[in-house]
Amino acid sequence: MTRDRTLELLSRAAAVLDREFGHLPGFESERATASDASSLQAVLDETARRLGDNYPYFHPLYAGQMLKPPHPVARAAYALAMTINPNNHARDGGRASSEMEIEAVREIAGMFGWTEYLGHLTSGGTMANLEALWVASQTQGTATHRRIVGSEQAHYTHNRISSVLKLQYSSVQADACGRMRLDSLEDELRKGDVGTVVVTLGTTAIGAVDPLPEILKLREKYDFRVHVDAAYGGYFKLIEDVLDEPAQAAYKAIAQADSIVIDPHKHGLQPYGCGCVLFRDPAVGLFYKHDSPYTYFSSKDLHLGEISLECSRAGAAAVALWATQKLLPLQPDGEFADALAKSRRAALDLDRRLRTDSRFEALAGCVPELDIVVWKMKAESTQGSSALAQSVFSACARRNLHLALVQLPQFWFGSAGSSRELGTCLRSVLMKPEHEVWLDRIWDELCGACSEMENG
Repeated sequence: MTRDRTLELLSRAAAVLDREFGHLPGFESERATASDASSLQAVLDETARRLGDNYPYFHPLYAGQMLKPPHPVARAAYALAMTINPNNHARDGGRASSEMEIEAVREIAGMFGWTEYLGHLTSGGTMANLEALWVASQTQGTATHRRIVGSEQAHYTHNRISSVLKLQYSSVQADACGRMRLDSLEDELRKGDVGTVVVTLGTTAIGAVDPLPEILKLREKYDFRVHVDAAYGGYFKLIEDVLDEPAQAAYKAIAQADSIVIDPHKHGLQPYGCGCVLFRDPAVGLFYKHDSPYTYFSSKDLHLGEISLECSRAGAAAVALWATQKLLPLQPDGEFADALAKSRRAALDLDRRLRTDSRFEALAGCVPELDIVVWKMKAESTQGSSALAQSVFSACARRNLHLALVQLPQFWFGSAGSSRELGTCLRSVLMKPEHEVWLDRIWDELCGACSEMENG
């Protein structure tokens, strides 16, 4: 859909919204009037020019970091809601948008197989993970078994969050596919002080999926909470049947977790920021209990502010998510799921090409589990490979192909030498469905950049 068409549809929807409040007496707004149009246009033009100083995140040739353009309906619904600017902290601040948040979160929980749960949207995955680990600490009270552990490939914010909560955090070694090592985890569990294990379904470095079923078996023996950080990979639950083992098994077991985090502003086609936290036991809502002198007396129904550490939250984020899921339901056989399948096929295609080209080295023991591909440049040393990766990264950018760089253990690629030595590698997040049909062009530009380097 073209931008002009989206704006036309938004204008029509705005007129519908105006009619909803047409019974109110008119008044003179202090907002910009027609006489200010020239000044407003000048500021917007300058804003547009400033925004041009960005990578083209919306384009298929941007295949670097986790940046996916919001769906047009999400952008339009967000803009429409901003004419009211609702606040989903309390129902009298966001009456309709609070209902829309409840409905949208219910569909996300249903995707994971939960009908009994507690959950809400957040300003992003970091805040969602903070809430999940805070609740975990509250369930354990003053017990000494409160240490948090996660894979060394888990998101770095878990360490920070634990520090904020004044809890100890320990990293568990990852295997050559970036997954948490069960033997290393059990070494930590034997110490007897672990209260929560963070299980990542979709690491931000390579999209690795931790072995959740086996970790759940360890929970039976050692009694700890399982928090699933699926901020990046959560939506792949919809296409679990086409994933390879053990990723498929991990997604099938996700309903047994104690808490789940997912980021709609990643694969969920939403603007920043929109995260979501879910708890399997609704009774954890008691930990949020507090008194407010003014926000909780307009309704007997549950206030989202009563189950959230955040206070003011953008109701527009809930409206955009609700509208997107209304257009693209979270169904395994739907259009939304099909887009995820295209991204995964693109990743497998790129990985296959890398493995057949002598200039590159792909991961030695595993193919991409989701839609992230990493590879190193072949060279005689880690230093040489790292320098070459930097050069190819820059050469690709000059050809308008934008990749990313990542530091990874070299033994993941079967390299000899120190198993823990880190080297600079290339990384591509193929999270746009268009990447599947653009893979030939992406490959041509990558190979062209390499040839450019070879020819000096």
